[in-house]
Amino acid sequence: RSQGLIVNKRSYRTGRLTRMAITFILLLLMELVLADHSACAFQMRRAPRHPPSTLHALPLPFGDKAEPQLPKDVKDAISKCRGAVQKALEDRLSRMDIEMPVGANFGVEKNRKGKGKLSSLTSGGDDDNEGLTMEKLERSNRELARLFVEMFQPLGGDHITCVFNNENLADVARKQWANDLSAECSVSAIDRKRRKSGGIGKKGKKKKAKGFAAVMADAVEDDGSSGPFKLRDGTEVAIFVSPGPKELIAIERICNEVGMGTCVILLNARLSTLDKFASDDARNLFMEEFEPVWNLSAAPQEDAPSCLINRSYPNDWLIARKPKVGTPKTIKTQSTKFSAEDCRQAYESIEVSDIERQGERLAENFASWLK
Repeated sequence: RSQGLIVNKRSYRTGRLTRMAITFILLLLMELVLADHSACAFQMRRAPRHPPSTLHALPLPFGDKAEPQLPKDVKDAISKCRGAVQKALEDRLSRMDIEMPVGANFGVEKNRKGKGKLSSLTSGGDDDNEGLTMEKLERSNRELARLFVEMFQPLGGDHITCVFNNENLADVARKQWANDLSAECSVSAIDRKRRKSGGIGKKGKKKKAKGFAAVMADAVEDDGSSGPFKLRDGTEVAIFVSPGPKELIAIERICNEVGMGTCVILLNARLSTLDKFASDDARNLFMEEFEPVWNLSAAPQEDAPSCLINRSYPNDWLIARKPKVGTPKTIKTQSTKFSAEDCRQAYESIEVSDIERQGERLAENFASWLK
């Protein structure tokens, strides 16, 4: 200002968009050189005071597939997820729900085995027989968050906030992502209290019984730190990692505060499994306003064994069967998410050929020989 470099709001915005456009083009060229045609760059514009949405994606030089298909492997799943997010940004959606299989192995962090096959998305992915553990679950969520942070890097790390449920989870992410230029962002936690071991034999005052909403709200707002959780100033993309019912109360408040000008993304919130919401407004927000942009999950196995559910925005939902031999086969598509009854009816409609049965039987026999 002392040197007379005063620009109006419009020229500042134009210069900012120009710099961002150059960044996006360089990023896209790098991806092409690396032969990773699945990567995409994203562009955000400063929105007006009451915008429908702020985010826009650069068009990719590759055409969209006409028919929705189940991803072939982990890389294909990530690619399709990016494409769905890009399309949602083009349609100016700023409330997105993303769901990947429980404990999926994305192979982002070092010393992980099993990445590559579709089974690593749907069965934990490790070569050991430990099954799903809390460590694997937290690592899977953290890896997915890491992928999304990288996805929005063209915005600059100062405009990306990745929010975990508590400080313990946030600390691990900070350590894992330290000195990684492709993971620059603000890492924070909704619950900022430091865990303290409680004393033995201490008696507290008897508390008055409260309803579900009141209990959840108290747990979020009275966190013993510096008041209710707030997003960092300048946040344009807020990524909430595996939030539960308690965290959703804070997210509802954040959505009301920042408006549609800030993109809010839920990763593995698994909203369809929740029985209660804090209010009817909260239910409407998370079940109606948040768009299921990407969903890849196991169908109820008691109703549809070996079946997967998938939705890639803006396509319909599909249910597919993963045979032990060969590629997944789509059974049915529809515009709404499959209920347990929908899955059962779809599974009962399958006609498995004799050749397919023989192939699966041969695979089972071969596997038994190797034991």
